[in-house]
Amino acid sequence: MAYRTIGAVLLLAAFVASARAQDIRGMEVCTAEKQMDRRTGCLQANVEFLQQELAKLKRETQAQLAAAKADAKVQSDSLKASLTRLEAELAQLKSKPDPKLEKK
Repeated sequence: MAYRTIGAVLLLAAFVASARAQDIRGMEVCTAEKQMDRRTGCLQANVEFLQQELAKLKRETQAQLAAAKADAKVQSDSLKASLTRLEAELAQLKSKPDPKLEKK
């Protein structure tokens, strides 16, 4: 699992490096490091940073989704109440005789 994550980060880092002027705040440029242990540490720091950002985005998205679901439920309940009221009014109108038809 960790190797996949590191691989994904390396792929992302390669993509980010190729896309000029598209810096990710908090990411370190690991290509400047000459020593492998320092470069590995840099990459691991980037992996940890990205995992934290993903967790933060997941929490935010779940909160937005929960709020949207709650709003949809309120709207649904409101529409159901309106429909019930309109159906009752329609039934009441159907049960009353039409005064225009009775005058003839």
